[in-house]
Amino acid sequence: MASSNFANFTMFLSISVLFVNVLPVNSTSRHALINNHKGFKVSLKHVDSGGNFTKFERLQRAMARGKSRLQRLNLMANNLAATTAKDDSNNVKSTIHAGNGEFLMQISIGSPSETYNAIMDTGSDLIWTQCKPCKECFDQSTPIFDPSKSSTFSKISCSNKLCEALPMSSCGDSSCEYMYTYGDYSSSEGFLASETFTFGKTSIPNVAFGCGNDNEGSGFSQGAGLVGLGRGPLSLVSQLQMPKFSYCLTSINDDANSKISSALLMGSVANDDYSNIITTPLAKNPSQPSFYYLSLEGISVGDTRLPIKKSTFSLNQDGSGGVIIDSGTTITYLEEGAFKLLKKEFSSQINLPVDDSSSTGLDLCFTLPSNTNNIEVPKLVFHFEGADLDLPADNYMIADSSMGVACLAMGSSSGMSIFGNVQQQNMLVIHDLDKETLSFVPTQCDKL
Repeated sequence: MASSNFANFTMFLSISVLFVNVLPVNSTSRHALINNHKGFKVSLKHVDSGGNFTKFERLQRAMARGKSRLQRLNLMANNLAATTAKDDSNNVKSTIHAGNGEFLMQISIGSPSETYNAIMDTGSDLIWTQCKPCKECFDQSTPIFDPSKSSTFSKISCSNKLCEALPMSSCGDSSCEYMYTYGDYSSSEGFLASETFTFGKTSIPNVAFGCGNDNEGSGFSQGAGLVGLGRGPLSLVSQLQMPKFSYCLTSINDDANSKISSALLMGSVANDDYSNIITTPLAKNPSQPSFYYLSLEGISVGDTRLPIKKSTFSLNQDGSGGVIIDSGTTITYLEEGAFKLLKKEFSSQINLPVDDSSSTGLDLCFTLPSNTNNIEVPKLVFHFEGADLDLPADNYMIADSSMGVACLAMGSSSGMSIFGNVQQQNMLVIHDLDKETLSFVPTQCDKL
């Protein structure tokens, strides 16, 4: 049986792997400035970074947010599938968005600039922050952005094409007003504006963003707003015309250390010149144009290819189903039938008893033997179109020797499948929207 080695250090089981096989607003000045800079790098922090949590506590907190996000995503897909069945125009826009997320990026807004932490979200497009004067604003750790104090702030008119790209907009006082809802009664409402944004040392003028003065619900209090990195025209990726970007997420084991950071790389700094790179095509869903869909053809546990029908992960004509890769969902969620096959085969190959009494919240856990430093776990390979991704054991097994359990960091979904960020940790994940590809490069992300 192909296996990976699970090694124990201090109170946690951390993992070492023995591989059997090596396997546009006013855009002129903005684009000129971008061309001069070519790209930039921004540090990312997990939302629970520096918190006094155990590994499983961090995972449970992240999973609770991830399940809410999964429900929102499925709600979006189901609503659009039902609407598309009645409307063949293919011009349907979702009025519900994923929201929330797991990683914060530091940005500065305005002239003079003020610094904020915003949630990085590859599952949505709009960039927004809370703005004064507030009708309703949630608590945030930094002062709320005051547009009256910035010399580079301006409202965007209703005739602007970015206003037309909003799923819900109206015209008030000749300015473009928006409302974004997130499926759990959270929402951001305000007006579309343009401002100078600074990422690291790179300042870029005329970035369109939502200036939200009525923001309600839970899920955003970790940051002062969101930065959408989706595929739609309102996203940072589209506005900056930087079709190549990548991120590198550190291990969940590192989240307790506030000095360790992940990274987002935009533009030319997101290079793909690596000998160990694997690449798969991105797929498009007209009903969900912002998401990054992948073609997952199968899964292997050890040397066994699971008998999953190829249609299981296919994107349906009504826009439902399919597989997305998402930075804001913690664990991977697989279609129910596929996950049942994975659980059964994984349990049969690992030489550990199943622990049905575990309180971790994960679907499949095992009892660890006492006084052991090593356990063998089956290899796990995701077969994407043109790319076999052989996951390190750290990216699918979470263990705690003090609790005496080791768990598979995956779950089941009744709708779309999601390739989550635990499975992406310590990988450079490169999005190339010119080539319509996504690539993985094994990387020690805290050394990037």
